[in-house]
Parts: sequence; C-alpha cells; structure tokens
Amino acid sequence: MLLSNIRNQVPQVLINYLWHLPIGIMANIYYGFPSKKLTVIGVTGTDGKTTTVNMLYHILHQANYPVAMISTVNAKIGSQEIDTGFHVTTPNSFLIQKLLKQMVFKGVRFVVLETTSHGLDQFRLWGINFNIGIVTNITMDHLDYHKTWEKYLLAKAKLFSHTKTAILNQEDKSYSKLVKLANGKIITYGEKMGNYNLGNTKLKLVSNEIYNQINALAAFAAAEYLGIEKKEIINSLSKFNPVSGRMELIQKTPFAVYVDFAHTPNALKNTLIQLRSKTKGKVISVFGCAGGRDPYRRRMGEVSAKLSDITIITAEDPREEGVEAISKEISSWAQRAGAVEISLNDFSLWKVNEKSRKSTTHIYVKIPDRKEAISFAIKIADKGDVVGIFGKGHEKSMCYGKTEIHWSDQEVVKEVLSKLIK
Repeated sequence: MLLSNIRNQVPQVLINYLWHLPIGIMANIYYGFPSKKLTVIGVTGTDGKTTTVNMLYHILHQANYPVAMISTVNAKIGSQEIDTGFHVTTPNSFLIQKLLKQMVFKGVRFVVLETTSHGLDQFRLWGINFNIGIVTNITMDHLDYHKTWEKYLLAKAKLFSHTKTAILNQEDKSYSKLVKLANGKIITYGEKMGNYNLGNTKLKLVSNEIYNQINALAAFAAAEYLGIEKKEIINSLSKFNPVSGRMELIQKTPFAVYVDFAHTPNALKNTLIQLRSKTKGKVISVFGCAGGRDPYRRRMGEVSAKLSDITIITAEDPREEGVEAISKEISSWAQRAGAVEISLNDFSLWKVNEKSRKSTTHIYVKIPDRKEAISFAIKIADKGDVVGIFGKGHEKSMCYGKTEIHWSDQEVVKEVLSKLIK
C-alpha cells in the first residue's frame, strides 16, 4: 500500500528512468545483449498487433526461416509454445532477454516481437536492435497512462527511432507524424494507398475481413523485404488460420457465435461491421470494459448501440472499480446513440412485440455476471442471428478486485451451447 501511494506521487517519467531503465540495462548485461545476434521485427499499434505478428511468423516459418515470435498471446521458440495470455502486454525486461537468449541458443535468427506502448515507454525493450518496425494503426487508447493521443503516439514512435526500415500504414492518421519521426527506409501500405495495397497485392485469406487484409499487407511488406518471393507469401497467407480469440467462430448454425478480443471502440466498430455483413438477422453484442484502464474505451457502448441490435453489458476485468460503475458509464454512451435499456423482466414482452414493431429500437441489457450474460445472449438468439462476445478473446483469467480467477469465453460458450443441445 505504501509503495503504491509513493508511486502515485512520483511522475511516471521518473519511474521509467530511475526504475525501468536500470532494470532494462541490467537484463541486457545479464543475458549478454542477445538481440545483437538476431534480426528483430517489432510490431506495434492499437489493434491488429497480435494478428500481424502471427501472420509474419507464419510466412517466415513456412519459408523455413529459423524464426521465433513473442506476442501477448504466446511465444514460439522452435517446437516450444509458451502461453503468455494472462493479462500481459510486453513482458518485463528480464523475461524478454531470457527468451531472446533461448532463441539464440536454439539457432533462431529472426524474431517477430509484439511491442506495446507501455513496453516501449518503460524501457522493457531497451537494448533490442530492431531491424524492422511495423505499425498497424494508432487510435485512442491507454489515455489513463499516456494522457493524450499525441503522447501515446510518441511512445509508439520510439520503436522507429533506431530501426533500419519502418513499415507504416499510409491511411492511418498516425502516418503524417510517424513518417517524420522514423529513421531509415520507409515502406508504406494501406487499403488503397501505399507501396502495398489491396489493388496491387492479391490476397486470399481464410479470415477475409478487411482489417485482416490490411494486417496481412503489413506482414507481406516485411516478408518481401526479408527476401521471400511474392508467390510464396500469398500461398502462406492463404493457409494462415486466425489467432485464438480473434473472430473465432465457435458455432456457425443455427445462429453464429464469435469470440473476439475487440476491447477498444475502433476494434469493436470494425468487428461489428463485419458481423453485420454476415447476417440478415440480429447482431447481439456482449462486452464490458476493464476497470482501472482508459475510460475512453467505454465509448464502446455508443459503437455497439449504432451497429448491433441488442447490447448486453457485463463484466470484463472490473478490478477495484466494480462492474456496476463501469456498466453505468458504458450505458450512458449507449443512451447517447439512442439505445433504450430493457430490464430482464421486460425483455420477454419486448421479444413478443419485436416482429410487430415497424422500426427496431436499439436496446441494451445490463447483466453483471459474464457467464449469465453470455448464456442470455445465446438463449435469445434466433436462427440466422450473430452473437459476438468481445473483450477477453484469448485471455484465460478475469480480475475482480485484486484477485485473478480462471476464465475463458470459449469454455463458457461451449458449456452453454452443450446444455442447450441436451
């Protein structure tokens, strides 16, 4: 408690330089600066980092490059896979350097590394020689830590200060600033603009959503720069399976159920647009927002009210804020978009009158227990509807107060569906 109070009184920049930087230096010295023997590709951005990391790893692995990867979902070193999905961003300096040392020992020469704004700002990646830096996009997020979007961007821009090559999204609003801050060669990509775009790069993906195509363009650019032929890249991407918890289809019929990590307004918007295109029925969204994190994320209530038919607001790592307080903020954003709250007692009546209603009113329901919320969403789904469960994705725990408990959206969905079948 005393340490927490002291840290709250000390500016973050001092903590970074007096605490995190020395740890980063010590970790490099202890493990012998292993990144000097590796070609490291860093991937940063608000959304799409993990998918892009896995795509590029997949391409290099298929091309028989001695490659490893570290993402917020997992780390892969040879045949070994390490689960890192327990509420982590970029791992701490000693763990990163330890993993890099293991990679060198096992003959790895290429590493694809997911890099977060916190990891960059707190010198967890100090000493790593990045040959290539990739940015997916930079939207509003982590303002609880960075305070402004400009400072958030500058934290991510640290990745490009020493890279030999920067791969930038020319259509993202961050481009005009990053292109001035990046050193070395600049390669661009985008849906319609850039050196790599959907017009001049013929992609065929298993999960062909537009944001996945754009992530694939970033991976494509890096892979070709590293010497892999275009035909080989296209063939590899056509066999890439989506990452766990990223538009993961749990059930297809009679109604579809997806689990997705979307936990920012921008990510939820992109995902709901795709889900809307997959059905003529209703889109039912289930999500919450993490406690003690950027309050801007709670604008997801407004996004869901505009793009889905029914919003179910529930828990998502409420921590010490509590589910009720967070749900109230999310619902206030939903109300701004014209959504109306329906109690569970009134929902049956709303359902009966649904078909006779001339225009559908966007409604939301608050169910604090996430398992009950998921169960409710599945039970009210009709044939042809789509249920999207957002915010947890690959994660395997939920934080209440200061306590982590085991949690998996996938497990809960499968349990509820199996009970319905029985």
